[in-house]
Amino acid sequence: MGPCIFCKIVNKEIPAQIVYEDDIALAFEDIEPHAPVHTVVIPRKHITTLLDAKEEDRYLLGHLVHAATTIAREKGIAERGFRIVINCNHEGGQRVYHLHLHLLGGRPLRSPFG
Repeated sequence: MGPCIFCKIVNKEIPAQIVYEDDIALAFEDIEPHAPVHTVVIPRKHITTLLDAKEEDRYLLGHLVHAATTIAREKGIAERGFRIVINCNHEGGQRVYHLHLHLLGGRPLRSPFG
């Protein structure tokens, strides 16, 4: 099997509507949004699931959250509120096996989860 779809986005092999990019992370608009703001934040480094993150990935994980909050501010949803979601493995809702965060906002978000 070749690189995952998110690796292909990182490598600019397939297009995406990129809204944030630095040397550690990349963020793009979800193609099937579940809220008015639905941005996917990924590390450039391929990490399959949250469970595969290593001790040396601590900074990277924090950086992904920082990128998401930066995007929330840029999109004008920070003060109103937003949600950051990480799905892990099949029953957790993970569909692409490259660690990623979903930044959701722009409307009231319902709970409870599941």
